Amino acid sequence: MGISRQGGRGGSRRGRRGSHKQLLSEINVTPFVDVMLVLLIIFMVAAPLLTVGVPIDLPETQANALNSDTQPITVSVNSDGQIYLQETEIAFDEVVPKLEAIATTGYEERIYVRGDTNADYGTVMKVMARISAAGFRNLGLVTLQEQDS
Repeated sequence: MGISRQGGRGGSRRGRRGSHKQLLSEINVTPFVDVMLVLLIIFMVAAPLLTVGVPIDLPETQANALNSDTQPITVSVNSDGQIYLQETEIAFDEVVPKLEAIATTGYEERIYVRGDTNADYGTVMKVMARISAAGFRNLGLVTLQEQDS
């Protein structure tokens, strides 16, 4: 295909002198949307893998969930009697000093105690008694919602 010119040498305004290429001022968002969709899929797949913690088989109850604005401190006791503060294993004697060190609101900090279904009841109660004796008053036991079957 060739360029057709109408008229003679100077008769057309579409000659070499009169041709102005208009700049395209639109942003092509298709690549941006593609990248965002790929990132969304990656985060949707990766998010469940980021929740790490102490593997505990919690007992089930019919109690309602508590609403809390801040992230509570979690003390866990697994089936072998090992004690964890958040995800870090600690000795029984270190429970209170470590809680006092990380409690941002002092003795008003909410502390959740998680005990495995197969954990020794005495161990869980010793941990709770030690925390309570230290002055922490906002203690709670964590369970799973009972499933209707």
